[in-house]
Amino acid sequence: MNHWLMKSEPDVYSIDDLERDGSTSWEGIRNYKARNNMRAMKKGDRVLFYHSNASPPGIVGIAEVVKEAYPDHFAFDPKHHYFDEKSDPEKPRWDMVDIAFVEKLPRMVSLPEVKLTPELGAMELVTTARLSVQAVKKSEWDRIVAMAAEPDAGE
Repeated sequence: MNHWLMKSEPDVYSIDDLERDGSTSWEGIRNYKARNNMRAMKKGDRVLFYHSNASPPGIVGIAEVVKEAYPDHFAFDPKHHYFDEKSDPEKPRWDMVDIAFVEKLPRMVSLPEVKLTPELGAMELVTTARLSVQAVKKSEWDRIVAMAAEPDAGE
């Protein structure tokens, strides 16, 4: 099993929305590295759900990949926000995956906390901050899940 992190702005699609919906397609990714990460995802892989553009941003829950990469059909719809005129249905440029809600973390692990944790210094969240779909090493995953179970350092 591989581990990943996916970012969403909470006012666009939050962990609460995923919990309510049960599952969702993760569409609209228009970055090649993020797309390639989604293409590498396998059913059963675990995902850290990250709230970006929040104050503070942070990791708030866990999801699971329930459907592997398939063409992002929004890229072919000229009326849709995610339309890409260069994407061809015969050779799609963009993909999406489906994820399902697993759980909310006991508490959010904030980006400032992640940055202050030496074991997480090489994490893509720190080194490639703007990437919306990132690989997460097993050791990073384990540390974040452990941090979420601990009391907030600020308390």
